[in-house]
Amino acid sequence: MRKSEVLAAEAVSCLNKALCHLKDIWEEIGIPEDQRLQRTNVVKNHIKNLLDMMIKEEESLKKRLISSIQTCRTEMEKLCLELQLPVFEEEEGISMLQQEKNIRTQVEALTKERTQRMQQLKALLEQDQDLCDILCSMPYGIAPDSVPSVEQLEDFRQHITNQNTEKAKRYAEFMDLKKQIILYMGELDHIPETSFEKDVVCEDEDSFCLSRDNITSLKLLVCQLEERKAENEMMCETHREKIQQLWDRLQVPQEEREVFNEHMVTSKKRNLEALQAEVQRLEELKLLNIRNVTEAIRSEIAVFWEKCFFSIDQRQAFTPYFSEDFTEELLSLHDAEIQRLKQHYEDHKELFDGVHRWEESWRLFQELEKKATDPTRFTNRGGNLLKEEKQRSELHKSLPKLEKKLKAEIDAWESEQGREFLVNGQKFMQYVEEQWELHRIEKEKEKLERHLKKSKQTEEDMLYGTSVRTPTKRRFLGTTTPNKSRKMGLAPRTPGGSKPPHPRLQGCNKENEAQLKGTPVSGALLTSASPQRNFSIASVASTYSEFVRDLVNTESVQSSETCPRPLTPRSSTTS
Repeated sequence: MRKSEVLAAEAVSCLNKALCHLKDIWEEIGIPEDQRLQRTNVVKNHIKNLLDMMIKEEESLKKRLISSIQTCRTEMEKLCLELQLPVFEEEEGISMLQQEKNIRTQVEALTKERTQRMQQLKALLEQDQDLCDILCSMPYGIAPDSVPSVEQLEDFRQHITNQNTEKAKRYAEFMDLKKQIILYMGELDHIPETSFEKDVVCEDEDSFCLSRDNITSLKLLVCQLEERKAENEMMCETHREKIQQLWDRLQVPQEEREVFNEHMVTSKKRNLEALQAEVQRLEELKLLNIRNVTEAIRSEIAVFWEKCFFSIDQRQAFTPYFSEDFTEELLSLHDAEIQRLKQHYEDHKELFDGVHRWEESWRLFQELEKKATDPTRFTNRGGNLLKEEKQRSELHKSLPKLEKKLKAEIDAWESEQGREFLVNGQKFMQYVEEQWELHRIEKEKEKLERHLKKSKQTEEDMLYGTSVRTPTKRRFLGTTTPNKSRKMGLAPRTPGGSKPPHPRLQGCNKENEAQLKGTPVSGALLTSASPQRNFSIASVASTYSEFVRDLVNTESVQSSETCPRPLTPRSSTTS
């Protein structure tokens, strides 16, 4: 039996006992039957009313439960639809009260979930709006009054994260660009003029709109300022070069230049203005000193003529150089010419440097050749003779290599440029061959002079008798006897030790050998038995060209009688 049934039975029992107790009291009191009947009816009505009231209340509760269940079920279905959740499945076989409680609890949970989602959505929408205002981007595509799903909220959060990352990136980029802009404006002495420039430089960083257009505009502004800075620097550098040039030409004192030192280093707006003013001042001063300035430029032109190996014809082609009518027009022509020469030198600098190296080596080689023929070289006690011989040997090797390298470089340049590379008005290798030929002729001339001197001395000895010459004190300082010295002088010398000499020197060495063996070098010489042949080198040829012509003729005769004439290398020129 259920407890409720037991309690109901107990209630009935209590009621019966109560009625019996009342009956006993009434009998003891002596209440008549009709009054007892009346009193019992009152008790019955009271109990009935009480039970009716209780039943009515419980019926009301039942109705409320049924209404609540219906209402909660409807609300639950709506919430499940909004929250995009499956409908709650009700438990079967439970009481109405438990059913109402379950449904109501589920509705409360769904309502709480809806509230949380809407709160999260509101917060995300606020963040998104702030980011949109800063980044000038479109709002996230979600309705603010609809309940978002869990996936939608997660996507929205990821979007906000991406926007924050983009904001941080753009902010860092903005700060970097702002620093550059402020730096460039400072260097250019530029004050922000446009509203955009003022927003960038003067306003708070957090209030700046980090839109893509603004970032692009910032980059464009930086590029413009960079170009202006580069243009300023280029203009300043041009003015500095012009000022330095004019200072040198006008011979401006050093102390006056030092006052201007600050503007010769920095390139701000005020420096540019100062440089422009200085150029204008110097230009005006230049016009007052046209002659001196023109002559200073002519000195520069002469230096570059030498650097560029200009021939006489090339130099004379610039006729204003020889004019004495010092005008502004003449000065302009000189200015244009020195600029052209500088550019010409820069365009060919590597080749010119190579030619200068060859000329330096050639000069040193000629000096060593002259020293090699100096009779006093054997009295050296400091080791210079060995050093010079070693250096001369190295030059015998390096000169042909340098010539070969330069020829290859010049050929490549001529092929690329489609024109000839000239040195002193002629092709370089032709110039080299001429230098070697002149060297060979000079050696022949020296040999001829020595032979003529010896012939003259022999004739005087035969005419007046042999005189005994007392050797000088310097000669006795040597470690060899006169005979040994003579033998040493007669021994053929091979440049560079035991290695063969440069091909262009073989002819000279063979002539030495021919002379030492007693073979005449020139057909113009007489035998030692002719007393009338006492003459100097001037009597052989009146001019150097006649001397060379006679020498060539002499060589032809000599070569046919003694040994083959050494071949001179052909000029390796290229078109």
